[in-house]
Amino acid sequence: MYEIVRYEGGVYRNNIFKEWIEDIGGFIIQEHVMQLDVYMTVALPQNEIENFKIESKKYKGKVVETPLAGIEIAVVAPSLSRHHLPHTACDISEYVRRFGAKPNMIGLAHGAGKAISSIKEKEKRLIEEHDIAIYVMGNFGSCLKDKTHIFDVDIPVLVTGGPEKLDIPYPYVGNLGRRAQRLRHSEERQALKKMIDEITKLINKKREELSYDPPIVPPVVLKDELEKKVDEIYDILSPMPIVTQLDGLRIKLDYDTYHEKIENVKVGKYLLKDICSITRSEMKNYILIKIKPTSEVIND
Repeated sequence: MYEIVRYEGGVYRNNIFKEWIEDIGGFIIQEHVMQLDVYMTVALPQNEIENFKIESKKYKGKVVETPLAGIEIAVVAPSLSRHHLPHTACDISEYVRRFGAKPNMIGLAHGAGKAISSIKEKEKRLIEEHDIAIYVMGNFGSCLKDKTHIFDVDIPVLVTGGPEKLDIPYPYVGNLGRRAQRLRHSEERQALKKMIDEITKLINKKREELSYDPPIVPPVVLKDELEKKVDEIYDILSPMPIVTQLDGLRIKLDYDTYHEKIENVKVGKYLLKDICSITRSEMKNYILIKIKPTSEVIND
């Protein structure tokens, strides 16, 4: 099993440090160099975390815990209008990013309206491509209760809203309703911290469930293999050409053009199409990969 952490340090001897990470079986998921500072998201074997912390001190760096690293989150607003989307949704997206997650903001086409709100099948499929969904709702408790049907997706869900407490059949964090300003006040910052705690609980539960029958190949290992064998990935201008998930990857290549090449990449003794479900993403025609559980591959 791999654990993902963030390293913050300087450029001094950084190449030597990266070689050390590779020598212990680690992978660099993402790296940003800003003048003399280096920020890396690193996947490491769990038994090497303490050694990594000790080694990082030699390069004047520090290790930052990132409990949400390696996951993709759907931040869902009832609509794309200014009535629902600004401020709170943006602040929540930015805040989960600090803890290592990759958020995508999604506005529903018909999520507004107490009596007429709905969710399309395509929107549901898009949300379910993620590891977890955060529904960023408004200030009225009765409105939230009448809209619980739009939370019915087949992944863990966390709901945020204005009322401090709310009796709905989903994990809920209050004091995060619609605002006309950024979330700067003390009670709002405390609510954001509580939100991270709740997301971490949901993700840890999902990680535990996956550990009983883990993916045949860890997503970070598969990401490394694809980067070595598919040259077109280096032509992608996005800051994260491959996004890791708990049980798969999102590759930002056109599905129609590249899915056959991706399917025939060899990983160990397997072709990728034999150990993964490779489908067209609802997001920009990207390639979505879900890795099959170990038992399913071995039994086949």
